[in-house]
Amino acid sequence: MRFDQHTLVLLVRPPDAPQLSPEEADALQDAHLAFRADLRDRGYLIGGGPLVGQDDERLRGISVMTVDPETARELCSADPAVRAGRLAVQVMTWMVPAGNVTFHDVPAPRSMAEAEAGD
Repeated sequence: MRFDQHTLVLLVRPPDAPQLSPEEADALQDAHLAFRADLRDRGYLIGGGPLVGQDDERLRGISVMTVDPETARELCSADPAVRAGRLAVQVMTWMVPAGNVTFHDVPAPRSMAEAEAGD
């Protein structure tokens, strides 16, 4: 059997994440979303989004990248939320039977206002 390999990045809230005011948190979230949308526009990110209802609240989001794990780590380390210490990255390779998972080219929100506009 053949397998496809995808690079996964888990975004995790570290235990020592800085406390931010609501305004600072909102601005950082918008910068984070704009950064992720830019990764998608540049062809590095093919899928991703927040995690909800998870058993471990430290797990905040997941990304499927088109690049090798080291490049994904380097790219995601430049995320404003990672640089601010609000998120940390965990990178791994996900193997699935060939053709089992497909992704479609859809736009990613660049801000919370844009993300919430679809509701």
